[in-house]
Amino acid sequence: MDGQQSGCSSGSSQGNPVSTSPVVHVCPCQRKTSCPHIVRAPTVIAMVGLPARGKTYISKKLTRYLNWIGINTKVFNVGVYRRAATKDYSNHNFFRADNKEAQALRERCALEAIKDACSFLDCGGEVAVIDATNTTSQRRKLLLHHFTELNPFKLFFVESVCDDPAIIEANILEVKVCSPDYEGRDKNDALEDFLQRIEHYRENYESLDSQAERHLSYIQIINQGERFIVNRLAGHLQSRVVYYLMNIHVLPRVIYLTRHGETTMNKQGRIGGDSNLSERGWKYAELLGDYVKTENLDKLKVWTSEKRRTVQTAQHINVPMDHWKALNEIDAGVCEGMMYEEIQEKYPKEFANRDKDKFHYRYPAGESYQDLVARLEPVILELERQGNVMVVGHQAVMRCILAYFMDKPADELPYLKVPLHTVIKLTPVAKGCEVEFIPLNVPAVDTHRNKPANVDTSRNTEEALTTVPAHD
Repeated sequence: MDGQQSGCSSGSSQGNPVSTSPVVHVCPCQRKTSCPHIVRAPTVIAMVGLPARGKTYISKKLTRYLNWIGINTKVFNVGVYRRAATKDYSNHNFFRADNKEAQALRERCALEAIKDACSFLDCGGEVAVIDATNTTSQRRKLLLHHFTELNPFKLFFVESVCDDPAIIEANILEVKVCSPDYEGRDKNDALEDFLQRIEHYRENYESLDSQAERHLSYIQIINQGERFIVNRLAGHLQSRVVYYLMNIHVLPRVIYLTRHGETTMNKQGRIGGDSNLSERGWKYAELLGDYVKTENLDKLKVWTSEKRRTVQTAQHINVPMDHWKALNEIDAGVCEGMMYEEIQEKYPKEFANRDKDKFHYRYPAGESYQDLVARLEPVILELERQGNVMVVGHQAVMRCILAYFMDKPADELPYLKVPLHTVIKLTPVAKGCEVEFIPLNVPAVDTHRNKPANVDTSRNTEEALTTVPAHD
């Protein structure tokens, strides 16, 4: 591969000259055949905006998305560095422009975050997110100096601009008054103090200037998605970030995930296929329709795969319905319709190799979980745009979607438990996502298989099948 892979020394901290050769960061999957990306230049995404404008919400959500699609991303929240350095925040006066001692401490914390971000990118990280106000052109010049002059990184700014009092108040009440700064303090007192903190920032706030800073790459998000201004996108990654940010919203909603009802092939212990529901699966379909009625959600939409078992499961739900090919179960290739015992007998090495690395392993003539994540990306983006949605899908598909909302890493994703005849209720909130498992009390086989202790290709049949669930 052309170029050179970055080592683990930070140009910013050592003051060493920086090579002009393009930096190539190999993705964490070590260039498996199904690897969907190679990030050629590490990127820094720097937030901009007054407090209570949703910067931390955007930072966390964007980081979760990038990690989910396989781009090694980490947030560096300058507020966390400041709290570690002070530990005794008292009131808003800490943020006054004329508080020189506090200003110097905040500057040191910002530089510490910058240093750590550089180290992360030098040691294999691909995207560093700087979660801070960065509200002056001088601070943004500092970021440019460290990330693009002392290091060969790309820098992209994300500014959240908001003048809607209702949005600002909601952000403060939901997140800020519950922050560690106000632990144990009266809620009204915390609110008043934080409003004064905002005013201190406002005194020196300089929004991204379309003339003076026209050389920067950035997106301005106005009133949480009311409109957007995009300037000088540099490369595919920044384009994907912009597309994602233009699709997310913070309106209250609920997302329901459920697998299809039990099928005849589930009872036989067979994977894949396109079988009909079993008698118990039909019962679950009826109860699922009743459950949706009791939830009484406004403008609910239902999405299913194109497989019969998901369409049958959703047939008692009387709401608008779409059938997505992207929601079809993972393609098991030559193993479609087989029992695990048959796979072990016919393809023992393949069976062991999948157990070694279930996320990256691709079935012969089929798919891997990594392939499935790439296939499901449009579904995730559409889920972010929508209001209330119920997705009726399959075990591997539900694992991928659930991993996105729960921020689970790739090695845990293929082993998430998604039982049959259970509704998973997801409620996105400012700090992440609340998850509730709701069984509808219809018996079903257990199709979950844990990773066996022995994953070596030389293992015997008993060791290979030790975690295969019981079936007819």
